[in-house]
Amino acid sequence: MKLIIQIPCLNEEASLPITLKDLPERIDGIDSIETLVIDDGSTDKTVEVAQKHNVNHILKFTNNKGLAKAFMYGMNHALKLGADIIVNTDADNQYFGGDIAKLIQPILNKKADIVIGNRQVETIRHFSPIKIFLQKFGSWIVGQLSGTTIPDATSGFRAYSREAALQMNVVSDFTYTVETIISAGKKNLAIEHIPVRTNKKLRESRLFPSIQIYLRRSLVTMLKVYSMYRPLKLFSVAGGTTFLLGFAIGCRYLFFFLQGQTEGHIQSLILSAILLIVGFQIIMMGISAELIAVNRQLLEDIQVRIKKGEMDK
Repeated sequence: MKLIIQIPCLNEEASLPITLKDLPERIDGIDSIETLVIDDGSTDKTVEVAQKHNVNHILKFTNNKGLAKAFMYGMNHALKLGADIIVNTDADNQYFGGDIAKLIQPILNKKADIVIGNRQVETIRHFSPIKIFLQKFGSWIVGQLSGTTIPDATSGFRAYSREAALQMNVVSDFTYTVETIISAGKKNLAIEHIPVRTNKKLRESRLFPSIQIYLRRSLVTMLKVYSMYRPLKLFSVAGGTTFLLGFAIGCRYLFFFLQGQTEGHIQSLILSAILLIVGFQIIMMGISAELIAVNRQLLEDIQVRIKKGEMDK
């Protein structure tokens, strides 16, 4: 049983040695533990530091491709290296490496495909009350969209079984955390969460410059991913609401029409017609999008088979 711990990095020469030192060397049930550093176009000595600390595998990008791309490149590379379990952690030593043994246990016990570390954000001292609220509220939203109960959806400390890793796809350029949970939920993968510890803060987050930008990008990501897996439901709600609004306005015009009071209400008739047509078109778009989603699922199934074939060679 091989475990590969992947660490996406961007200019982490200062914190990477601390992160690597915190990782376990032996875990019961695991035959070998290897480390994989994904250098996302660093301009400092991240690669040299990784080599100096005997990292087993280094994947270096020529330019910065973003955290989501780095995560997926790492996952695919770990699969090619023969990983049975892949653990993703951050290079800023945010997560306590000693909890990796606990993190992978549900996978070893065949009880989960994916395990996400719950930081219990309310206990993190450097998190402001507004950040704690947004983390919890955002996790609740992700849970509603994915059909899961993950209390810390933005946690990057997570473990994947080989089968789950083969089925992962990320289309976002921003972050993988939210998208992979929604995707896994819609693919009916078994997801669990366990409480994990965090280390002392070494630096500020580089993922987003402000909470407003993070919220905007996260909302766009959630909407995009959900529309990929449940387009008919999304378009039906939007189209149905528009159609019913147009129908209500049309009924209002009909009421005045039957009383012979059409003067001054023709605008309502025009607006009603527009909303009815738009609502109907949105629903038709949803049906088309649902057919595309079915084809996408078939393509993903083919992709998994191709990946398995390549790994078996």
